[in-house]
Amino acid sequence: MSEHIIVTDEDSTRTITMRRPEKKNTLTQEMYLAMSDAIDTTQSNSAIRCLVLTGSSGVFTAGNDISDFLQAATSKDDGARPRNAVIFLQSLVNNRKPIVAAVDGIAIGIGTTMVLHCDYVVASTTTTFQSPFIQYGLVPEGASSLLLPRMVGHQLAFSMLVMGRPTSAQDARAAGFVNTIVPPGHAIVEARKVAREICALPADAVAISRNLLKLPTEDLVRRMGQEDHFFGERMRSPEAIAAFQNFFLRKKK
Repeated sequence: MSEHIIVTDEDSTRTITMRRPEKKNTLTQEMYLAMSDAIDTTQSNSAIRCLVLTGSSGVFTAGNDISDFLQAATSKDDGARPRNAVIFLQSLVNNRKPIVAAVDGIAIGIGTTMVLHCDYVVASTTTTFQSPFIQYGLVPEGASSLLLPRMVGHQLAFSMLVMGRPTSAQDARAAGFVNTIVPPGHAIVEARKVAREICALPADAVAISRNLLKLPTEDLVRRMGQEDHFFGERMRSPEAIAAFQNFFLRKKK
C-alpha cells in the first residue's frame, strides 16, 4: 500500500484519500494500486455500503505524474508503459458500491476521469475540472470519451476532452455532472453526509437501481480498450515526447 493513499472505514463508508500535498496529490504508480486495492476489497465486504473518494490539502489531484509518461515514452522497452492507472480505472468500472466524490480544488486529467465514474459529486467553489490530454499529444482515457458526452452533451465534452478547456464547479453543476457545490474545505463533510444517506437506504434496492442507471460494464470496458490502444500509440509519438519534455522545462524556469 502507498503511504500517499489513506484508507479509513467509518459508519459503513470507506473513504479513500489521495495525500501527496507537496506534489498536488499527483498520482504515482503505487498510489494507483493502493486505490485499486481499496476499491476491490470492498466488493465482497457487506459492512462497507458506500465509498468516498477525495484529496487533501485543498486539492483533489493534479493527475498522473508526467515523469512516468516521459520515462515510458523514451524507454526502449515496448512494455514499459505504466499500467497501474489502467488497473485502477478497471476497478472503478467493475465497482458495485456507490461512490461519492468530494472534490476540492483542481481535478486534472485522470482526476476528472475518476469523477465521471462516481455516482454523486460534491465540489467546492474553488474546484476546476480539466482534461488536458491532447495538449500532451495524448487521447482521453478511462471511458471518458463515452461517459462525458452522455452526461453533458457533445459540445461541452469536445471543449473539455479535445480542447482541454477547464470547467468550473458551477459550470459542471449546470452541465449535470456535479450535484452539490459547497465552500472550500467543506466537500468531504458534505460527501460523508451524502454517504450516510445512501447507507441508510435498503442495500439491495440501491445496488439494483444503481446498476440500472449505469452503462453496461462491457460497453465501458470496450471503450477503455479502444482508448488504451490509441493512448499507448500516442505516448511514443514525437509530439507527446516533446510535450512531456516541455513540461519539465517550464517547471525549471
